[in-house]
Amino acid sequence: MRRSAAAVVLLWMTSACGAGGPVPQSPVAATHAFAAGGIAGQYIEHVVVVVQENRSFDNLFEGFPGADTSPTGLCYNAQTRQEQTMTLQPSGWAFLPPKIDLPHSFTASVVDYDKGRMDGFCNADVLPGVTAGYLAYYYMNPSLVAPYRAMAQQYVLADRMFPTEFGGSFPQHLNLIAGNDELTPHTAVATDPNATPWGCDAPAGSVVNVVNERRFLRPGPFPCFTQFKTIADSLDAAGVSWKYYAPSVRGSTGGALWNAFDAIKAVRYGSDWANVVSPETSFLTDARRSLAGVTWVIPSYTNSDHPGSNSGTGPSWVASVVNAVGRSRFWRSTAIVVLWDDWGGLYDNVPPPQLDYRGLGVRVPCIVISPYAKTGYVSHTQYEYGSILRFIEETFGLPALGPASAGYTDARAASIVDGFDFTQTPRRFHRFDAPYGERFFLTQKPSATPPDTQ
Repeated sequence: MRRSAAAVVLLWMTSACGAGGPVPQSPVAATHAFAAGGIAGQYIEHVVVVVQENRSFDNLFEGFPGADTSPTGLCYNAQTRQEQTMTLQPSGWAFLPPKIDLPHSFTASVVDYDKGRMDGFCNADVLPGVTAGYLAYYYMNPSLVAPYRAMAQQYVLADRMFPTEFGGSFPQHLNLIAGNDELTPHTAVATDPNATPWGCDAPAGSVVNVVNERRFLRPGPFPCFTQFKTIADSLDAAGVSWKYYAPSVRGSTGGALWNAFDAIKAVRYGSDWANVVSPETSFLTDARRSLAGVTWVIPSYTNSDHPGSNSGTGPSWVASVVNAVGRSRFWRSTAIVVLWDDWGGLYDNVPPPQLDYRGLGVRVPCIVISPYAKTGYVSHTQYEYGSILRFIEETFGLPALGPASAGYTDARAASIVDGFDFTQTPRRFHRFDAPYGERFFLTQKPSATPPDTQ
C-alpha cells in the first residue's frame, strides 16, 4: 500500500491541507523590457484573450493529432487502496447531472495531481451525497467541440498551457490580468470569494482563502486588492487601450459583474472602470467598429463550457467571437488567444511542473489564432498565464510587471510568440461554422448566473 486511504480523503476534505513535502520555489528571473517595434509589435496591434471555463486538455482534445493526450487515466481508489487504469469515455454536454460541479478547488487539484502521479481524480471528484468518483474520466465527443478542433487544426494548439496556480476560477482570472495573486510575500489568493459578485463589490464580510508556502489554506482578506500591479497599469502608462467584456451576475450592470478587475481597487474606483463592459455580447458588435489594444472576453455561465450547465453553446460562442474579429478590418493586425481558466476537476495525463507553492496547475487547452499564426502547429512549449502577458508586453514594448521573486510570472514565463511566423504572408480569414450564430447570442437572455463559484 502506497499510502492510507484516510490520508487521501482527508487531504481532499479539509480546507487547511498541505501538499506533503517541500515545494520547489520560483526561480528568480530578471525583469524584461521590450523595445516598441519588436518583432510581434511590427505586426500585431490587438490582442484578444477569450476565456472559457473548466475543461482539461484531455477532456477537449483527446486524440488530437500531434498533441500529448491519453485515452486512459490512472485512479488510485482511496477505498480499495488499489490503483486502476480507467478508459476515458466519450460523452456529450449532459454527461454530468445538471448543476453538478466536480470539485476544482486548490485542495482538489493537489489531490488530483498526487505528487505528479495524476491518479487522484477519483478521490477529489467525490461529491457530498453523490457517487461521482469516476466522472472525471471522460472526454468530449469531437463532433460536439468541432469549432475548437477546427481552430486548432487551422492555427496553433498549445498542449503545455498550465494555469499559474492550482485551484479554481478567481485566482486564475487574477493571474490572467496580473500574472500574480500574492497578497503578502509567499501568501497568495487560493479560492473564489465566499459570495458573489467578486471583488470590491462583494457583500460585506466576504473573504477569500489564502495559501502559504506549505500549501496550507486559511481565511484571508476581503477581495479588494492593492497588493500587486496588473497589466492595466502598464497599458495605461503606455497609452494602450484595453477593454474587459464581462457578464452580469445579477441581471444588471454596475458592480455586479463577473470580472477580475472588480477585485483591483484602483480599477474599480477609478476611471479605468469604464473599460469594463457588460453585457459581454457587446463585443460581437463592437468589434465591427473598434478594437482595443488588449481585450478580454469572459463568457456567461450558459456559454462557458462549464460542466453541469448541460449547455453546448460554448464552442459556438467562441466561434462567434473569433468570426467577429476575422471579418473585421482588424483581422490583419490581431492575435486571438482562446483558453480555459481551469481544468474543472476533469482528468488530464500531463503532470504540471511545480514552479512555486502556487503551482503550476492542471493543464488546460490553449488555441492561438492570427493571420501570422503557424498553420496546424502543435506547440509543446511550456506556457502559463504569464506567457500571455509576456506576449502582450513584447507586442506593445512594455516592461515586466515585476520580478518572479515578487510573485510575477510574466518575468519567468515563455512567451507564446513561438506560435507565430511573421515571415509568412498574412493568412486570409475563413469563417468558422458553428451550430449557433451571432444573432443567437445577441438575442439570448442573460443567465445572471456566475460562470463559476469554486
